[in-house]
Amino acid sequence: MTVIVINPNSTAAMTGSILAMAETAAPGVAFEGWTSSLAPPAIQGPEDVAAATPPLLELVAQAARRGAGGVILACFDDPALAEARACAPCPVIGVGQAAFHHAALRGWRFSVVTTLPAAIPAIEANIRNYGLSQHLARVRASDVPVLALEDDTEAACARIAEEAERAVAEDDIEAVILGCAGMAKVTGHLRTRLPVPVIDGVETAARFVSVL
Repeated sequence: MTVIVINPNSTAAMTGSILAMAETAAPGVAFEGWTSSLAPPAIQGPEDVAAATPPLLELVAQAARRGAGGVILACFDDPALAEARACAPCPVIGVGQAAFHHAALRGWRFSVVTTLPAAIPAIEANIRNYGLSQHLARVRASDVPVLALEDDTEAACARIAEEAERAVAEDDIEAVILGCAGMAKVTGHLRTRLPVPVIDGVETAARFVSVL
């Protein structure tokens, strides 16, 4: 059975990076990457989430009609996750949810390094709603816009790494979680640079969905 990886924004290049990470993480699983072409090009706050939700839910319903074995929502905000689950009988996983539970299952205290400050409230609320606040040290913004991960990957990676290093130095943590699905393409570099585990939500969701 096929697992559908849905990029809830309309940037197809990001879908490609996300799909590559999923396929590397779980090589025994058949993945398809879908781009939500009617959504905003990036999801960076409540307005973007609201605009992205209707086409996202339609894609989830389409995946269910095709008999998908699972669906991954590849946006770290886990937009409309509860509604998406109501659209499909198969497992539906958010990449933020997967990353937080990965850390919790290991008993790790973590900080999240995300994109812009506007993303912080939703991430904090999700962690609280998942009942995992006791594992969170801090959600930090790197001030990297989502699309910069595609347009200037090297500079974006450097800024994310700097913020992650500050998290390690200041937050008394055992892991760093990357707070954007588009960061999948910089995960490997950050793992060579940081002295603690680096958790990527796309990678973790790809592994979790095959178990579920």
